[in-house]
Amino acid sequence: MKGSVGALGEFGLIRELTSRISGTPAVRLGPGDDAAVVAAPDRRVVASTDILVEGSHFRRDWSTAYDVGRKAAAQNLADIAAMGATPSAVLLGLVLPAELPATWPVELMDGIRDECQVAGAGVAGGDVVRGDTVIVSITALGDLAGREPLTRTGARPGDLVAVTGWLGWSAAGHAVLSRGFRSPRAFVEAHRRPEPPYPAGPAGAALGATSMTDVSDGLIADLGHIAQGSKVRIDIASAALDMPAQMNDIGQAVGVDPLQWVLTGGEDHAIVATFPPETKLPARWRIIGEVLPSRGRGAPAAPEGAPPPRVTVDGEPWENAGGWDHFAG
Repeated sequence: MKGSVGALGEFGLIRELTSRISGTPAVRLGPGDDAAVVAAPDRRVVASTDILVEGSHFRRDWSTAYDVGRKAAAQNLADIAAMGATPSAVLLGLVLPAELPATWPVELMDGIRDECQVAGAGVAGGDVVRGDTVIVSITALGDLAGREPLTRTGARPGDLVAVTGWLGWSAAGHAVLSRGFRSPRAFVEAHRRPEPPYPAGPAGAALGATSMTDVSDGLIADLGHIAQGSKVRIDIASAALDMPAQMNDIGQAVGVDPLQWVLTGGEDHAIVATFPPETKLPARWRIIGEVLPSRGRGAPAAPEGAPPPRVTVDGEPWENAGGWDHFAG
């Protein structure tokens, strides 16, 4: 496709974007009216929204428009799965400069559509406006199928902590790209296009998970949300974490302990959950720690006046940064 977004015009662009969408049973009425209609058999709709801003969340010299579309959809759909729900639909909000090549949002839509198909969801509609920089906003919806939502508040002392999906791969890929390289390709692609284990959310709920979240800001940070919400402490066993040999090689090359990526790197969107200790977990789940009382014997000492750590590693506080914070300096 030739020309820019401005030359194509708002309605021409909308026609191009909606022509890329394929239907799903959950989307009863898609783009073209004042609002979409999405089926909600459970009568409770799980909803999540995220915003990606060019320069902060993606770079067009690192990622194609298709990559950005896959990533934008994945990080929202993973939130739905982490509530124990099945993704059903997404809504898209786009801010685009007029001079942007028209092929860019079209390829973005292809990426969003394809990631939605992986998760079993459809694109229900959205909006496009003109702005100075590219901003991609997605709202994802999901169906609980009669189950209660899995929140961050149900973990209990004695529970197992288990994870499914990759940890630290996106952070390792970011380190590679930051130094001007494009390989090892598997880690670069993990940063460009995360692959959340969508079915694991509802499956974990069916196994009796007591709490669940996706790892978007880093394992320590996201387990910290569970620990705070559940008023417990979580201890991670570093020896139980998976660190591929190539990740160690990247760490040696750039002077970073790869354990830092595994514990604090976000954007892999693995799913981490707590389970009763008697739960028989399938092989896809790796047990990486346990839930403990927030205070009492074995709890590490905190500096005077400071709260005790919510998440520990091998029984000790993790001294380095714990994860991503949008407003950190």
